[in-house]
Amino acid sequence: MNAWIVAAIVLLVAGLGPALLFCARGSSASRLVGLQLAGVVGVLVLVAIAEAAGQPMYLIVPLVLATLSATGTLVFTRTLHQDVRAGQGAGDDG
Repeated sequence: MNAWIVAAIVLLVAGLGPALLFCARGSSASRLVGLQLAGVVGVLVLVAIAEAAGQPMYLIVPLVLATLSATGTLVFTRTLHQDVRAGQGAGDDG
């Protein structure tokens, strides 16, 4: 077993668990933090897998994921801002 594979497994266990917890509970702002954390962990895991495989062309996937994650966060933030402005509040769960 390669050290990169071990790093990917540790990142999945230690990083994705809290990210999913943030995404499942809390206010909208807390869910946004969970979304960002999940994107970062996903990118790091895919980079570790690409390094473990020894294929530099596999780094394209984490690059695209990082770009889409940042774009998705901007869209979600704009939607959240519109909800707060409309009076629904950031902490509403329903």
